[in-house]
Amino acid sequence: MKYIKLKGATIPALGFGTYELDDKLANTIVKVALDTGYRHIDTAQMYGNETGVGKAIKESGIAREEVFLTTKVLPANLDKKHFLPSVEESLRKLDTDYVDLLLIHWPNAEVPVDEYIGELVKAQEKGYAKYIGVSNHTTALLEKVLATGADIITNQVEYHPFLNQDKLYKYLRQHNLTMTAYSPIAQGKVMGNETLKSIGDKYGKNEVQVALRWLIQQDGVLAIPRTSKESHVASNFNIFDFELTQEEMQKISKLTQENTRLVSPSFAPDWD
Repeated sequence: MKYIKLKGATIPALGFGTYELDDKLANTIVKVALDTGYRHIDTAQMYGNETGVGKAIKESGIAREEVFLTTKVLPANLDKKHFLPSVEESLRKLDTDYVDLLLIHWPNAEVPVDEYIGELVKAQEKGYAKYIGVSNHTTALLEKVLATGADIITNQVEYHPFLNQDKLYKYLRQHNLTMTAYSPIAQGKVMGNETLKSIGDKYGKNEVQVALRWLIQQDGVLAIPRTSKESHVASNFNIFDFELTQEEMQKISKLTQENTRLVSPSFAPDWD
């Protein structure tokens, strides 16, 4: 496993995402992931599976402090009235005293940045979260976040070989922040891509493994692939026994010119 160390945090660069997994499936698959070797698990209030995820960690027999656990606050819970009670509810569902990382899932145009970031900092001060960050935030929004003085560590965004995130990535690196890539295999669309396939053939790897390797070989980038198939859990994890050359990294980077964004709901901000 590769680890990213930042502001006191030690984060496994490859995590396990749980989007669209219900409580029961999340419980089953997260246990498989932990058994495989994953030690970074990502969930959210929006996913409705915090209970299943928390139960899986408990039942795995792995010490809580060995698992880097992330959850995210719903846009509807960002105001002062709902923020902290919603985090307390998440901790109850996860059956834990704290999460390692607490994120703002999506910005909410009706709640000022300084209001929700103020609540996020309060959650950290109360010990509900060791580290804090944001998700789906643009450079313009990050300017406002950083202006509050909050010590965030990451911005979790869609990032894969078909989506150009150069502007955001450069901004994050300039401010000593990590980028956490969700939908890192473009929701399966990397399969069948000739560039990824030909590079994978050289190493005995598939397109998914090459895409994930490309992400975690970048400075300050983490990836959180999700799968509902037990057979894919180990395959996605098996990316630490090969290394892409600089030329191969550049070849894959050229694919981002397609600029294919897969996640852009009606409430999304104006993307970079």
